[in-house]
Amino acid sequence: MEFHNVEVGDTIFRIPTRYQALCPIGMGAQGVVASALDTETNTRVAIKKLVRPFQNVISAKRAYRELKLMKLVNHKNIIGLLDVFSPQDNLEEFQDIYLVMELMDTNLSAIVGIGLDHDRLSYLIYQMLCGIRHLHSAGIIHRDLKPSNIVVNANCTLKILDFGLARTAAEASFMMTPYVVTRYYRAPEIIVGMPYKENVDIWSVGCIMGELIRGSILFKGSDHMDQWTKIIQQIGTPDRDFCAELRPVVRQYVDSLPHCDGYSIERLFPDSLFNYNLENDDVANQGSTDEARDLLARMLTINPAHRISVDEALNHSYINVWYDADEVNAPIVQGGPNLNIDQEEHDIDEWKKIIFDEVTNFKSN
Repeated sequence: MEFHNVEVGDTIFRIPTRYQALCPIGMGAQGVVASALDTETNTRVAIKKLVRPFQNVISAKRAYRELKLMKLVNHKNIIGLLDVFSPQDNLEEFQDIYLVMELMDTNLSAIVGIGLDHDRLSYLIYQMLCGIRHLHSAGIIHRDLKPSNIVVNANCTLKILDFGLARTAAEASFMMTPYVVTRYYRAPEIIVGMPYKENVDIWSVGCIMGELIRGSILFKGSDHMDQWTKIIQQIGTPDRDFCAELRPVVRQYVDSLPHCDGYSIERLFPDSLFNYNLENDDVANQGSTDEARDLLARMLTINPAHRISVDEALNHSYINVWYDADEVNAPIVQGGPNLNIDQEEHDIDEWKKIIFDEVTNFKSN
């Protein structure tokens, strides 16, 4: 392949010449993203350059996890990985990793507060749940769902992206630091350091759905424990069953806080927040609003043992109008992931070799 250098903001992309007309579209802790024209297919794509993937072992693990998981999933509501390349063709010089993905129009952050009607809102949440169910069926927990990690097109097509913090279910059997996941969308069990399961992602969907309705972040904590306070002020102090599962030192802190009754779901999300379609019957719209609030209440349940599951959410009356068995039950990659990356112990050179092999073997998949 022939490569050329392109400036994308403050970053130099060294990419195959088939990719032209680059424009910066995003920057985060894990990478810089640009749109580009793929001259071989005459389509626009997104190219993500991973930032310093071999700076340390944590960065290398994250790069490997994102690449490996993106190769394993294949669903219309999960961003597709089209190509992987490095301008360095030998292990000794290997430093840069580029992921080529489908390009979407924008992310959900851009449509917060625009006033979605029930059809559009329920369809977006349905697609989100379909993508999450596919991940969970493959044994993958996303853990970092937030508006900026969910992209959409003008036709309301939705896709989930960014798997740098995803974990397999086996890896999730132990507690994780709460400082990794974006604070505002953290499930309560993560905040208080409990073991967690797949439905941490359902809490995040509830936060995103509520943000789309309210037009602002639901639980905007200023730090780790303020996040907990913001949640219980609105939702209420959790039940004794939840508190009994806490570590003694955490339970002592939670018990020391003033008891909060929280607010009713009708007060948290009053009728005035819902953008009714005036061409439709007001009674039907009110029914849809009540259904939306019921789904929100079931997703924004502090005790994960009582929180709605992804299958229950897909069958909820607010969502199931869109239910398509082929979309909900799309087959996972044969065998699924067999990854316990956090339990793998490699030094930087070993991780480089593992990732280099993944990159160079991509075309054969």
